Amino acid sequence: MTAIRKEAIEMLERVPEDKLSFVIQIMQGVNGLLGASSITTERKIDLDQFVMSETDRGKDADAYIRELRDNDRF
Repeated sequence: MTAIRKEAIEMLERVPEDKLSFVIQIMQGVNGLLGASSITTERKIDLDQFVMSETDRGKDADAYIRELRDNDRF
């Protein structure tokens, strides 16, 4: 193992657990620059899980906001 690789591993061991995602993103960016992007894997996020279901109260929200905006006298 080279001295540089050993130093890099020691630095990674000192990184707090909650900051590792940033380090991984940086390393993935470097791999992309080097042309080694095949190593990275992409996580799919289901965005539909963040969409709220429609309620009776929310059905007319757009019209209500438009009415407030149109009646604004400022």
